[in-house]
Amino acid sequence: MPELDVSTHIDAPPDRVWDLLADPTRMGEWSPECKKVTWRGRAQTPAVGARFTGHNRSGWRRWNTVGTVVTYRPGEEVAWDVTFAKLSIARWTYRIDADAHGAGCTVTESFLDQRGRLAKSLGRPARGVSDAAAHNRVGMEQTLATIKSAAERAAAEAKR
Repeated sequence: MPELDVSTHIDAPPDRVWDLLADPTRMGEWSPECKKVTWRGRAQTPAVGARFTGHNRSGWRRWNTVGTVVTYRPGEEVAWDVTFAKLSIARWTYRIDADAHGAGCTVTESFLDQRGRLAKSLGRPARGVSDAAAHNRVGMEQTLATIKSAAERAAAEAKR
């Protein structure tokens, strides 16, 4: 599957948006499929090399993944690689592009499929999804809509 990109404009300062999406442990607040994320080992904050467990659910199906932060540029971009049973699955990336005046920003969520043949064969029974690209696009749109709502609400409250 090729890379998927979904973007949305958010009427909130980029630093406020960064605070919401840069920490993988907050993904359970935004994602329709990832319900919770917990740090592994000594990691307690996002940094390159930090590892975490993603607790996921789709319908009655539940599974855990292991994520490793591979890019962490504060205020700009965070990315992590995901494995399942030590098989490479995907790279998820979140990038923030500030508006010219810094009052808002565009957030882009990217998915890069890294599955080999075995992981692809396990995907449908594990997730119950036949069209992974369409399923992921819908989930990415929902994730960004939830982040947008939270960021814009927080920005409006800060102006009061």
